[in-house]
Amino acid sequence: MKFGLVMEGGAMRGLFTAGVTDVLMENGITFDSSVGVSAGACFGCNYKSGQHGRAIRYNIRFREDKRYCSWNSYFRTGDMFGAEFCYHTIPEKLDLFDNDFYEANPMTFFVVGTDINTGRAVYHNCRTAKGDDLEWIRASASMPLVSRIVKIDGREFLDGGISDSIPLRFMESTGCDRNVVILTQPRGFVKTQSRTLGLVKLRYGRKYPELVRAFSERPKMYNEELRYISAAENAGRAFVIAPPEKLPIGHVEHDMDKLLEVYRIGRNAAKARLAELKEFMKTE
Repeated sequence: MKFGLVMEGGAMRGLFTAGVTDVLMENGITFDSSVGVSAGACFGCNYKSGQHGRAIRYNIRFREDKRYCSWNSYFRTGDMFGAEFCYHTIPEKLDLFDNDFYEANPMTFFVVGTDINTGRAVYHNCRTAKGDDLEWIRASASMPLVSRIVKIDGREFLDGGISDSIPLRFMESTGCDRNVVILTQPRGFVKTQSRTLGLVKLRYGRKYPELVRAFSERPKMYNEELRYISAAENAGRAFVIAPPEKLPIGHVEHDMDKLLEVYRIGRNAAKARLAELKEFMKTE
């Protein structure tokens, strides 16, 4: 029996996931494999590095730092979430990322990127959190319109959530028999077309038509994935942890109370189902 962990994105809704995974770490719950999308990649890597509390800590500490997330950063660097500050200055100098523990941890950690020339999802096993592996994490979280395109090995990528928002099927394809799925939207949520579709067409349509196609088809893809997850849950193959209601936070958030509240909601959601989760993860 192999166990997998699937972590949805959602920008700062990802602090719900951080709350859940911190509770899992506190209770010694481990997985054979994991996959993170967008914020699920950025915050989820702390699960593999064993750094309980790190995601909420640096988000609180740097919430008002213009180098971390601001329009100032966007106009200066092309990234609303400053690439150099977020992916190098913080983990290398200000809130150290434990690369040694990460690499020693046997759990595999995949991230999802969207190849903007094909519009298709690409899954990468981040064996380290350095070099190109770190670029894959950045690519997974690079939201269209407010991020630069990330180039890796001659290919171009943006946010993995465009092409595969909740990759349970992928986790199953790696051989994981039972999977825990952390959602950042409440049960019953139905995705509708993004109001930014027109801007995406204007910005990328001429050079990257397949990206625009994937973006426009995202609601259909996302809602179908929710149906698949529900069926897997009913069949006993998936265990879903979701917010009890819409999270009180936007894609970008500087309010400390809101950041802490979403993290707390995640912790409470995990605690409420901890006994059920432990039963789900029994190998007998």
